[in-house]
Amino acid sequence: MAALETIRTKFGIGASLIIAFGLLLFLVNPSDIIQTIQSASSKYDVGKINGKSISYQDFEVETRKFSEIREMLTGTSASSEQVQRQTRQQAWQSLVDEYLVIPTIEKAGIRVGQQEIIDLFIGDEVSPVIANSGIFTDENGNFSVAAVRTFMEQVTADESGRGVLLRDYLQNAVRSERYSSKYNSLFTAASYVNSLEQKRAIEENNTTANVAFVVVPNSYSPVDSTVVISDASIKSYYDSHKDKFQQKATRDIEYAVFEVTPSPADVNAQNEEFVSLYDEFAATDNVRAFLQRNSDRQWTDRWYKAGELRSVNREVDAFVSENGEGVSPVIRYGKSFFAARIMEKAMLPDSVYVRHIMFAGDSARIKANDVLAKLTRTNFAAMATIYSLDKGNAVDGEQGNLGWMTQNSLIPGFEPVLTAQAGKPFIVNTQYGTHIVEVTRATKPVEKKKVAVFEKATLPSKATYADTYNKANLLATRAAGKAANYRAACDSTGIYSRKLTINEGTDNYGAISHAKEVTRWAFDNKPGKASGIITVDNNYFFVVAVNGAHKEGLAKLDEVSGNIRNQLYREAYSQKKAAEIAADIEGLASIEAVAEKLGTTVSNLSDVTFSTSSASSTEPAFVGAVAAAKEGVVSGPVAGTMGTYVFQVNGRETGSYYTEDDARAAQARIDAYHTQMLLSVMSDKGVTDHRERFF
Repeated sequence: MAALETIRTKFGIGASLIIAFGLLLFLVNPSDIIQTIQSASSKYDVGKINGKSISYQDFEVETRKFSEIREMLTGTSASSEQVQRQTRQQAWQSLVDEYLVIPTIEKAGIRVGQQEIIDLFIGDEVSPVIANSGIFTDENGNFSVAAVRTFMEQVTADESGRGVLLRDYLQNAVRSERYSSKYNSLFTAASYVNSLEQKRAIEENNTTANVAFVVVPNSYSPVDSTVVISDASIKSYYDSHKDKFQQKATRDIEYAVFEVTPSPADVNAQNEEFVSLYDEFAATDNVRAFLQRNSDRQWTDRWYKAGELRSVNREVDAFVSENGEGVSPVIRYGKSFFAARIMEKAMLPDSVYVRHIMFAGDSARIKANDVLAKLTRTNFAAMATIYSLDKGNAVDGEQGNLGWMTQNSLIPGFEPVLTAQAGKPFIVNTQYGTHIVEVTRATKPVEKKKVAVFEKATLPSKATYADTYNKANLLATRAAGKAANYRAACDSTGIYSRKLTINEGTDNYGAISHAKEVTRWAFDNKPGKASGIITVDNNYFFVVAVNGAHKEGLAKLDEVSGNIRNQLYREAYSQKKAAEIAADIEGLASIEAVAEKLGTTVSNLSDVTFSTSSASSTEPAFVGAVAAAKEGVVSGPVAGTMGTYVFQVNGRETGSYYTEDDARAAQARIDAYHTQMLLSVMSDKGVTDHRERFF
């Protein structure tokens, strides 16, 4: 230690750290240190694909790339939670293709060359990825190889790099699709059913049996003490079926949740505020601005008919339905307050049949005015064919027809069609361009009203938040970070605690969503720990205790021994029951005598085949025994899961309804299933996915 102090004095802390690390290596197994470092590093990996660790940073780069591609293809940067999940899945699948799928396929001797990819872009056999992308179209909206050529020639001129990004994305997508297509074709071609196998399948499906049987249901409760399952048999089953006991990482937790809800004082305060604004709502000339400032529900141009405001509030709907004008009184429902003001009343159709001609660009309005002046009732379709940029809508065979539209299916900007005069075209603007629109037909008008709904839900006050937080804090303080203290505190205070087993992807706790922070805490702490306050959505306070931890991979024997014991008990009980029944019915020659001896009745099944069960009550063991049994002889007993069966085959019939075409179709379904399972089988062995830790 004196020598170490001398080195620290002369050479500084850096040298002493080097010496200390050397001493550590001397005292500790180096492999343990390496494993610890790797474990700390892998904690920040989103997964592993074919042996390659995928870091959070690398995955984020890939996800941002796909987000940018999605923005280019859709023209919008708006991104919902669902879209973000889809984008992350695309990014992950791209990495799986790159590091697992394509290398695995290449090991089978399959290759996709550069010239082949070029041909898939602009050759005689264009990839469906390109043809169906919707990016490369001509003026009529049809796929155009020329458009692909133009894109490829000009892509590098885009200084932003977005063109190159899109090109690389398309090339990778085409390449992956081609590899998968070839691999699937290889499997399909390898699936060969010879004539003997096909003949056997046809015979099995065309041979049916008529069966009389009795069944003695298995009763697993109470437990039969004579059926003993030893620890050795459990261990033997576990050792020989370890593939069944692979598991995801889970945590056994208890949690208490404190929801911040408005107090009676909060409701009274909201009532006073709502009443103070009521007169302004009833009298204002600018109801849209009033609602924007004061209401949870904003103004909408929607027309309502009787009954359609029930989803808002039944009393609001009743007032609007029963009155032609005016303002409702203040309506309280639970902790929310409502008032409705009828703004307009009119007789309007539910649906209108619409056609349009669309223009775009700086001169769109001028073009629309010129065409509108030339329009007649009879030449609309012809003018749409010549001038409209929308070539994809020709309902009922006429270009420009959009068909029947309701308020729910209107293109934003098309709202005037609901009040338009039939047969009189006019111009509207939408986000897609400038349109000449015409209503040609409409359903029978009914009374509808435009309604302003002033709505305000009561929110918890600061005092209510503080009071709820203090309740949660009392539990967290008494728990003092320990699960045992947490349980004692819940018991002493009467706080309801829920038990739950969670995995790394758990985001919902009952009706509470976006609670991933609770899950992260549970996985970051060991059994026996209790949390402080975990806030979710600024509206729920959680206090959590971890009771158990189960690692990813092979479950420990003690974790699954109970399930194994139950399964082995059921099997042993079924066999014992079958042996007892065999002894009871020994020497009986008829199924009726068997039924009488066993205190049950005879049932009948017809058209039982070996290939498919003919009734939901039949078990595979029973069906198999029927296929092999002699006719007219009492057979069994057969030990099944639901019960023990004794039966007699009374006759067999051979038909011809199951043909070679049926056999080929059945095999095709099997082949399709195998093809669908290829990626899943690859991923089971080659992919470890920990994205749930982070997202």
